[in-house]
Amino acid sequence: MNLRGRNKVDPTFNMSSMTDIVFLLLIFFMLTSTLVTVSAIDVLLPKAGGKTENSTSVAVTITSKSIFYIDKAKVSFSELEAEILRKAGPNQQKTIIIRGDKDVPYKNVMRVIDIANRNKLKMILAVKGK
Repeated sequence: MNLRGRNKVDPTFNMSSMTDIVFLLLIFFMLTSTLVTVSAIDVLLPKAGGKTENSTSVAVTITSKSIFYIDKAKVSFSELEAEILRKAGPNQQKTIIIRGDKDVPYKNVMRVIDIANRNKLKMILAVKGK
């Protein structure tokens, strides 16, 4: 007489559906991350280990010919501080992203850093990832 049950429970777990979902999410995030672009002038940034981005920011770009831009708008150095403060807003909550070309004189980058320090603004020095 056979006393064993007819229905046997299989203790293994099939992971194929879980891996499909993970791969689909990976592809989705890879595609959407490549669509994110910075609205700024094209300059060659110096290389460094880290890369940061802030959505509430003002981009100050300095080209190799020492021309200043604030979010794609050309600005003279005499108007630079007033324009940065205007773009930073009344509470000055925005972060200043300093994007200096790798061939720009160091003193021009320091001018922008001095303006940010004088007005107690947060700043990020943009670099190109390795």
